[in-house]
Amino acid sequence: MNGLSTVLIVVGLFLVGGIISFAKQQMPKSLIVLLSVSAGLCLVAGVLRLEVWN
Repeated sequence: MNGLSTVLIVVGLFLVGGIISFAKQQMPKSLIVLLSVSAGLCLVAGVLRLEVWN
């Protein structure tokens, strides 16, 4: 596990927390969707960069 994969996973989890918070505050759905897409991309990129498949 390298530093970049760790950072991507942490950022993705931070954005997931933002999604939950924004949903509770009833923010616009477009903002929640944008956060969801970016959180998903960060988490997928972080998991794919893990060096467990080598």
